[in-house]
Amino acid sequence: MRLKTTYSKNAKHYSIIKDIDNNGKRTTAIVEILGNDDQVKARAGTQDPMEWIEDYIKRLNKLEKDENRVVSLNLNPKKEITKDKQLSYNAGYLFLQKIYYKLGIKHICSDISEKYKFAYDLNSILSNLIYSRIIYPTSKLGTYQLSKNFLEQPNFELQHIYRSLEIIAKENDYIQSELYKNSLKYSKRNDAVLYYDCTNFFFETEQEEGLKQYGHGKQHQPTPIVEMGLFMDSDGIPLAMSIHPGNTNEQITLKPLEEKILKDFGMSKFVVCTDAGLASIANRKFNNQKNRAFITTQSIKKLKGFLKDWALDNKGWKLTGSSKTYDISELEETEENQNKHFYKERWINENDLEQRLIVTYSIKYRNYQRNIRSEQIARAQKLVATNPGKVGKVRQNDYKRFISKIDVTTNGELAEETIYSLDKNLICEEEKYDGFYGVCTNLEDEAARIIEITRKRWEIEECFRLLKSEFKTRPVYLSRDDRIVAHFITCFLAIVVYRYLEHELDEAFTASQIIKTLRGYNVREFFGDGYVPTYTRTDIVDLLHNKFGFRTDFEIVSYKKMKNIFKSTRK
Repeated sequence: MRLKTTYSKNAKHYSIIKDIDNNGKRTTAIVEILGNDDQVKARAGTQDPMEWIEDYIKRLNKLEKDENRVVSLNLNPKKEITKDKQLSYNAGYLFLQKIYYKLGIKHICSDISEKYKFAYDLNSILSNLIYSRIIYPTSKLGTYQLSKNFLEQPNFELQHIYRSLEIIAKENDYIQSELYKNSLKYSKRNDAVLYYDCTNFFFETEQEEGLKQYGHGKQHQPTPIVEMGLFMDSDGIPLAMSIHPGNTNEQITLKPLEEKILKDFGMSKFVVCTDAGLASIANRKFNNQKNRAFITTQSIKKLKGFLKDWALDNKGWKLTGSSKTYDISELEETEENQNKHFYKERWINENDLEQRLIVTYSIKYRNYQRNIRSEQIARAQKLVATNPGKVGKVRQNDYKRFISKIDVTTNGELAEETIYSLDKNLICEEEKYDGFYGVCTNLEDEAARIIEITRKRWEIEECFRLLKSEFKTRPVYLSRDDRIVAHFITCFLAIVVYRYLEHELDEAFTASQIIKTLRGYNVREFFGDGYVPTYTRTDIVDLLHNKFGFRTDFEIVSYKKMKNIFKSTRK
């Protein structure tokens, strides 16, 4: 800080100024207006005015250096703020940035930049694409515009984003394999069991082309879709992903991606857990060799007749840790019994593959399924009574499946009107399977351990839910295949970074709560003095500060301290 003297017609005026860095440009800001000669003399008392000013500036410099000074903000209620001058910034991305750098994504970008020799900053582009996908999910144009909300301003142009997408797509395999290797330095990966599943994303177009193809969309959108296959570890952190045309059979997507993991990730021993839809015999046989194994859910309804009879038989059920056998038809519905999981098991041979069939039964699961069905039946009854003509197309798990319609008379003649009623035979048929759950595996572990592994499949479904809801990955507006692939790579990286953030917090906060906190974690710049937090300090904010080793929850944060925070998040 230093003294600035200005002259008017009748007086001399004194103020204290200091040099600041305003987004890379050196400028000065007024720290304090001391006033004219008379005002300075009044403050100096018996001391020489110029000596007092010199001593006062020394004290301010020392206080600023110690970061203990009290800042007085001189705000004029009659002075307008500068037009087009940004005052508020988001700092929530700093928590994501610390994980981004710990995962070594900057080094991945550096290696790719060295390979292609381009001039733009790939690290800045990719990091902003990831932070924005979590905090401000939008288009690439929107990302470029909204990234200016971050406290550290972007150093690239919009065209650089689109150029980088082609490179990101080309380096897809390298990015994923290096990310996995870097993640091992971050923390131990719980990758003895890997979960695999597929989902699809629809486009805002009706034109099929390249990856954009019509297929069986889970959202039943009448537009082309693209399919994503995803491997996840047992901690819920994504491991690898692949993109396929929307008309691809999901069963054939597992093997190619798993082969990449075997080749590029240096992994060889793991168990692959999938749902029944991905459990083809070919996939099971592929994981029935070397050091790999499989666990897959098994539909009781689709078992061969003699196996289905065995699975639904009331007798021969066991409990882990007991040699006794149970008849489930004799079980009382006590609280103790509701929390028990009974099981039976046998080895079977399907298409020359020896595998173990485990069936479990739970009273609690039975009651849950019956409650769901009773609600669906009530909706079906209401529709039959009020507006049966709206039955329309029926999907597999739709409540309307319980509505039957008769278009002909008992004599086989065309009826004058369609008769709608509840299909009681279907209701009775579905009730037979309430409480039962099947699994096939080639492992010899205890049945309880196998079932526990399958129950964690919900986490991969949660990853897909986050991508589609919080991260707004769909609909996709891109047209070129390389840009589509790059889009989903950035979404994949975003879900990896976010999942690590959840693990750092290790508390029962919802994704909506966490993301809302990051989005609202804003500061207001007071030019020349620093940043004033405008966010609400909450339990999540306190936990973020504790876990990530920096704090901004002070009445004002100096420029120097904020620069130190920037440095700490890039280590």
